[in-house]
Amino acid sequence: MSVKRIVQRKRAQGRSVGRAKKGAVTKRVDSRLSRRVEDLREQVDVVLPEMTARIAALEHLMLEKQLCTRKDLVDARQFVRMQEI
Repeated sequence: MSVKRIVQRKRAQGRSVGRAKKGAVTKRVDSRLSRRVEDLREQVDVVLPEMTARIAALEHLMLEKQLCTRKDLVDARQFVRMQEI
């Protein structure tokens, strides 16, 4: 029986064949991120007006039930604005 020899293959220089370039990968990641940011922006645009309306309704009920005064509500809004800074 003859002895089979293992023939070593030549290695590619520096990188393997068929891999994407780094620039192409970052472009795909950037496009995915920008798409995700746009989706989140649309969701906020839908939710924000609804939340604002609910807060206004709660303020109205609190005033109607005399749980607080108008000055209390104004002070609370001012406090929230100060926290945003």
